[in-house]
Amino acid sequence: MKAINLEVWLYGPLARFAGEASGGSHARLLLQLPAGSTMGDLLRQLGIPLEERGITFVNGRLAALPGVEADLDMPLNDGDRVGISHSKSMWPFQYRSGVQMTPHLENALRQREDGNIHHSYATTRKPK
Repeated sequence: MKAINLEVWLYGPLARFAGEASGGSHARLLLQLPAGSTMGDLLRQLGIPLEERGITFVNGRLAALPGVEADLDMPLNDGDRVGISHSKSMWPFQYRSGVQMTPHLENALRQREDGNIHHSYATTRKPK
């Protein structure tokens, strides 16, 4: 059976799921999974509960947000680089505007009632 090679980075408290590879605040893992594996398969293999997973990137593209698990069925490919942050980790606002997303996440956000993620909001307060 063919395998795919992944570079996986775990940040914050998720580093503990890397075992001995944990650096405390982060961990880097080089993993092999069967060809055809999905993000959900990766999370199951690592034992990461969905409620602890936060912002997730695949090859520099935003793939999931807390509460928007759009990537669970997304196939992973040989050579992919995956970064997974803890659900309580902050994502600096200056990186949110114009972030590239995976097609899976773009589609999931389009289907939401609010239409997308927001990084700024209009205020109803009048200036003094």
